Formats: sequence, structure tokens, C-alpha cells
Amino acid sequence: MAKDKLQASRFEQKYIITEEVARQIRDFVRSYLELDEHGVGQPDYSYQVHSLYLDSDDLKCYWSTINGDKNRYKLRLRFYVGKPEAPVFFEIKRRMNNCIMKQRGGVRREAVNLLLAGHLPEQKHLVSRDSKQLVALQRFSQLMLDIHAKPKVHIAYYREAYVPHDDNSARLTMDRQVRSEPELTARLQAEMENPIMVWGRDVVLELKFTNRFPDWFRELVRVFGLRQCGAAKYVDGVALLGEYRLDPRRVTKFGEGLDSEIVDPPPPRNEEFHKAR
Repeated sequence: MAKDKLQASRFEQKYIITEEVARQIRDFVRSYLELDEHGVGQPDYSYQVHSLYLDSDDLKCYWSTINGDKNRYKLRLRFYVGKPEAPVFFEIKRRMNNCIMKQRGGVRREAVNLLLAGHLPEQKHLVSRDSKQLVALQRFSQLMLDIHAKPKVHIAYYREAYVPHDDNSARLTMDRQVRSEPELTARLQAEMENPIMVWGRDVVLELKFTNRFPDWFRELVRVFGLRQCGAAKYVDGVALLGEYRLDPRRVTKFGEGLDSEIVDPPPPRNEEFHKAR
């Protein structure tokens, strides 16, 4: 298995750019970083990323981001292919003020339902003996049970990533064809049935760094006239889908607990949700 290059603690800035600008940035970044090994030989130098986001039925994690809570987290299962032998990573992405902190632990596919039921896997189910991964799995389980989180949304995209040769001090990613669809079970399949495109043909650029903002990042922003914005894949995906589609309880016309007609509320107005994340 390839070395895990996860940036456990970092800062990040996001931008929405056109495909034309993305190709120009590709040429710029190669003077400073090298292509991630998973993109070598792939179309657009990109590999697939799939995330199954978990949330409570009242979408606590979603609304925490919408409300701009300073200390918040998201829970997701990340996988890269739909094959049964491929590992699944249980990830916690936490924001503490302006710092992004990530923990994750990898398990074999047969352990996924066990963890989602609130149990920790057996040693044979782990893909690594790294104690940090076991701690991450324990913490994930605790947070999941605290809010009764369940599968809600499948997010998929193609990632073109650039990394330093020998450390994790800086990382640049460009995500294309970001797609979202409701997923209330843990199918963990790469195929999507009827997804929506979150940003159309535009590309999500992320500049990630562990210490200070590199000078060449600053130069990149200046040269291409980039403007920082919010680009939360889960939150924007839910906003476009309509959060009511993710609640198996649905909503009632006259209030909870009354014998009344079950109806679908209208979809949300997009302008209410496309603010800085």
C-alpha cells in the first residue's frame, strides 16, 4: 500500500476556477510540486475520489457549517474504487477556527457495516497496525453515536493533485466533475444513479499548507487573479439536492407527531446557501 500522505493538520484556501485556468495552473505548479503518484498515466492526471457523508436525520453537521460554527466536524467514508478488496477510510474532518484537522482509519470492506452499527472492528479488519488509525476509528464511532449519524450523501469527483517530493508542507488539488446524490445506505459503489453537478464544468482549486502560506502560493493567486470563496462539497451538494430528501422520516404538513399528510417541501433557494463555508 502506498504511503499515506494525509495532512493531519493544515490550513486551506479554496477557489472556483474555469478549466482553462486549471490547465494554466497545472503548468505553473509543476515548477514547485510533483504530480501525485495516483494521477500518473490517468486522463487529466486525475484519480477518482468517493465520499459517503454521514449526518444526523436533522443534519447537524450540515447546519453547523451553514451557521458558521467555529468548531465543527464532518464524518465521511472515503474510498477510491468500488472493488470489494479495496479499503474504506473512516474520516473525521474537523475545523477548529481556521485550522483543518483530519483523522482517519482504514478498514477492509467487510468491517464497514460493523463500524456503522457502532462497533469497533477486529484487528484482522484493519488495513494498518498504526495506533493512530485505531484511535481515529474509536473517535469516529463516538461522534457518530453522539448524533446518531447515518449515510446521507455520496460525493464523487476526479482529483488532480500535486505534492512535495519529501514532506507534507504544501499540497495543491484541482477537483473536476464534482457530483452529488442522496445515498442512505452504505453501498460504497463507484457508480452513481442520478447525480447532480455541483459546480458544472468549473474546477475546485484547493491550496493546502501546514505552516505559513508559501510565497509561491501567493504568487499563483496574484498571477491568475484568484478570489477565495467557499466550496464545501457536502454542504453545497445538500443545498442543491434539498435537505428534505435526506431525511427518511420526511416531514408532515401540520407538525411532528400528528396524523397528517406527508408532503415534500419545496427545494431551497440557492442564494441562501452559496455563502463562504
